[in-house]
Amino acid sequence: MAVYHLNGLNLPRSSEAQWEAGSPVNRGRLSKGDLVFFATSGGRKISHVGIYVGEDKFIHAPGRNKRIRFDSLSKRYFRRRYVGARTYL
Repeated sequence: MAVYHLNGLNLPRSSEAQWEAGSPVNRGRLSKGDLVFFATSGGRKISHVGIYVGEDKFIHAPGRNKRIRFDSLSKRYFRRRYVGARTYL
């Protein structure tokens, strides 16, 4: 949300509301800046979001008091929890 806000776009605060606000994007058609969504708490409920940066990678904040980092969508943990992606541009 903060990155989009710094670039003049207002997104809802929660990851679930962000999911609802965006337009769906197929994983094979992701563009830099699209948001990728994950269900990290079990089930299919959206609970985590990252920003796609290209080449199958995204940037995200893994948790409170943890450093922002890059990860791969192909990493087993994220591959299993991937719900989908949305674009806002």
